[in-house]
Amino acid sequence: MFLGISNFQKGVLFFRNLSKISAMSQYHTLKIENSKEFVYSVQINRPDKANAMNKTMWLEIGKCFNELNENTDCRVIVLSANGKYFTSGIDLFDLMNLGQEVANHDDIARKSKVLRCFIKLYQDCLTAIEKCDKPVLTAIHNGCIGGGVDLVSATDIRYCTDDAWFQLKETEIGMAADVGTLQRMQKIIGSMSTFNELAFTARKFHSKEAKSIGFVTQVYDTKENMLENVMNIASDIASKSPVGVQMTKRSIIYSRDHTVQEGLDHIADWNQTLLQSEDFIKASMAVATKDKNPTFSKL
Repeated sequence: MFLGISNFQKGVLFFRNLSKISAMSQYHTLKIENSKEFVYSVQINRPDKANAMNKTMWLEIGKCFNELNENTDCRVIVLSANGKYFTSGIDLFDLMNLGQEVANHDDIARKSKVLRCFIKLYQDCLTAIEKCDKPVLTAIHNGCIGGGVDLVSATDIRYCTDDAWFQLKETEIGMAADVGTLQRMQKIIGSMSTFNELAFTARKFHSKEAKSIGFVTQVYDTKENMLENVMNIASDIASKSPVGVQMTKRSIIYSRDHTVQEGLDHIADWNQTLLQSEDFIKASMAVATKDKNPTFSKL
């Protein structure tokens, strides 16, 4: 008996989705789940190591967000962590291995090339979050240290628990942050004076200060309460047109790094096409008819 074309198409979609789930499960330091419709949960998952960011984790972060960017079942991503800490930052064992690799060379040019390749690789892994067209919401609890601040600075919206604290730890260990905090966080909080103090002193700042300077949007009393609320916000965003949401993220990031006129030209160039999308028609009709649940095709 032959399958009807509709059943055949359903079968194809089933195996495509199955392959996506299989690919998403092949991670050692991250746990990835399709938590709600069009919402994916990415959890840092090295709880026995205080979620220290080893080389495997850095590479998996880049791989994960590149994959989710292409996943049509994903419209919003919620980043959180399992265990006591959100993350204790870069794994010092990896830095020791890097030191040994550098020591294998005598010439300064060759030593420097090893270090530059290391830095650029880790930068690219976090930039994958920013380049991902899907909004990334972060739910932070307890300590978020060093590389963790670089990580969350690359996300779109940050929330935290009352017990959360942050630390730009790099100057304390004799280096400058080099994978995004110095470039992104100053633009997030908007106060160079406050940012410079945090970067130079390497002092801890807690949840209430993080909210007061605009680094996080909201502070919750417990992790459970935070995750429930953040998932609801993610679902709300996921219910909107993926065309509208993803172009909004692109335009925000482009405009942040360009002049006002360049930002205006950029969105004009894109919207001359996107305003002809079926999403614009569906969303406009939904507003006119007070339909709160328009359905948008996958993108």
